[in-house]
Amino acid sequence: MSVDAVEVVAPVAVKRPIWRSILAVAWSFIGIRKNSEFQEDLSHITPLHVLGVGLLAGLLFVIGLIVLVNLVVAK
Repeated sequence: MSVDAVEVVAPVAVKRPIWRSILAVAWSFIGIRKNSEFQEDLSHITPLHVLGVGLLAGLLFVIGLIVLVNLVVAK
């Protein structure tokens, strides 16, 4: 009775660039995006990256508005 050896392969770490998440969030802020590009983004980015980038982008947007209003009111 022979037993075939089973080779165990370690999972390959997939690089998920944060730049792709930044672009996806930027397109979401603008509101235009091709469906094919959206589907491609789904396979390359993680929800955690999108959440982090979205929160940071929203915070920067609000801070930018506050600075702009202070500049306009000060003059």
